[in-house]
Amino acid sequence: MNTNNEHAIEPLVDTDTIMEILGQITILGGLNEDELNFLFKKMNKIRYRKGEIIFSRGDRASYIYIVKSGMAKMYIEEDQTAFELAEFRVGQCFGETSLIGIQPQSATIIAEEDSELIIFSGSALHSLYKENVQLFSKILLNIARESCRRLAQTDDVMLHYVLDEKKRGQVL
Repeated sequence: MNTNNEHAIEPLVDTDTIMEILGQITILGGLNEDELNFLFKKMNKIRYRKGEIIFSRGDRASYIYIVKSGMAKMYIEEDQTAFELAEFRVGQCFGETSLIGIQPQSATIIAEEDSELIIFSGSALHSLYKENVQLFSKILLNIARESCRRLAQTDDVMLHYVLDEKKRGQVL
């Protein structure tokens, strides 16, 4: 795994491709074309090579990341064992809950392929509060909804593991 932190942040220029992707992202659901265009101007892109760490567990949350191309995976390491928790493909995002919660990153994200990510900084998100409070509110509501969906999925995974352990205990 490469931990190179020297990545150039570049402006977004391919409007059509990006707008198509932005329209698919759950945290941007319900936004109209004008609102998406407004956000587009506040976003940038960054590239990672396969195997590079995008961020590590415990890092300060700075961005919401949206996969433009490639793929990334989320891992947590416990007792020197890495557990894969999720994978993110084109149009999916990560990093939003730590950014909103003002918490360190809860997991490590690694580029599993050469990847180009759209990034939306925390400062750009917070500037929306002054510039367009209605848009800011829509995004926060969408992030809350996505966080609730992910929490429900986590509950299902936890229940599966608890039931599996219970079955193993009965067999022994």
